[in-house]
Amino acid sequence: MRTGLLRIIGAATLAYGAATAYRPGLLARPCGLVDPHGDVDPHTAMVLRPLAVRDAVSGAAMVVAPRGPALVTASAVRIASDIGDAVLFGTALPGRFRRAGAVVTALGWAALTTSALIAPPGLGHRALRMAAGGVVPDAPGTVMECGSRGRSRARGT
Repeated sequence: MRTGLLRIIGAATLAYGAATAYRPGLLARPCGLVDPHGDVDPHTAMVLRPLAVRDAVSGAAMVVAPRGPALVTASAVRIASDIGDAVLFGTALPGRFRRAGAVVTALGWAALTTSALIAPPGLGHRALRMAAGGVVPDAPGTVMECGSRGRSRARGT
């Protein structure tokens, strides 16, 4: 589990949900749920606000949940919400392009969250060190040598 990435996803979801609850047009406009002048009908805003609040609350849960089962549960709720959004918006929005865009966006967030949830911890740090030319102990292609103070250290071959 990549706790840091899950918390970043949660913070982004919290920020977007809060902003959309305040200004439903942030979601209504890209979804095509506005009048010809680009204004959001009060009834549309009333329907979108609970979705935005749900996003804000689930994002907040991902930010504050302790590592372990609580964070897994908060992340699972977020993934389920994104999949539900993909189904809802993918079947109900006007226009093929808007439906496809909503599905890709929702499933993209679900995939990102799922990836962060199932990725082994530290994978990113190891990959970053390798990319920066650092040595990763016990990585394939390394040889263990004795350091100057008698400690083992890995060295790339």
